[in-house]
Amino acid sequence: MQLRDKNVIMDEMDMKRALTRISHEIIEANKGVGDIALVGIRRRGCPLAYRLADQIEAIEGTRPPVGLLDITLYRDDLTTLGTQPEVHRTEVYFDITDLTVVLVDDVIYTGRTARAAMDALMDLGRPRRIQLAVLIDRGHRELPIKPDFVGKNVPTSRDEIISVMVEEIDSDNKVVIQELMN
Repeated sequence: MQLRDKNVIMDEMDMKRALTRISHEIIEANKGVGDIALVGIRRRGCPLAYRLADQIEAIEGTRPPVGLLDITLYRDDLTTLGTQPEVHRTEVYFDITDLTVVLVDDVIYTGRTARAAMDALMDLGRPRRIQLAVLIDRGHRELPIKPDFVGKNVPTSRDEIISVMVEEIDSDNKVVIQELMN
């Protein structure tokens, strides 16, 4: 399966602006950041969560705690991932009980990743509230899950793939629509 870049929909500056806006929205929606925590969904949600924490700290002077969540064992498609799916560590080193936890991911598509993340999060404690922040909402929901904070809505066909690239993993910062080549 080969992918071809079809269109760059966000460059590095677009991503920075979107994350800055999301940071302001998180602060406003929660009337400050005293009782919030950010939890990035592995893989690309993690660097985005750290970037949001940096922005929130620059705005508010207070840095919310940041955790990293691995949802591999909570996925409903686990059996299709192979006989030995790669499991990473969940790194949430603070009590989430009674906090507003903002789950952070790069793209929301069917909603299944967000559902798995909520299941994994509930095994760690009982947050007061869970909010969802995503850089890209591409539609095509299969579950009734709607993000609270969205960087950009991008209507796509099911044949297209949205690739979010972050410097920490991909040595680049951009969002690209890709399509399968025949």
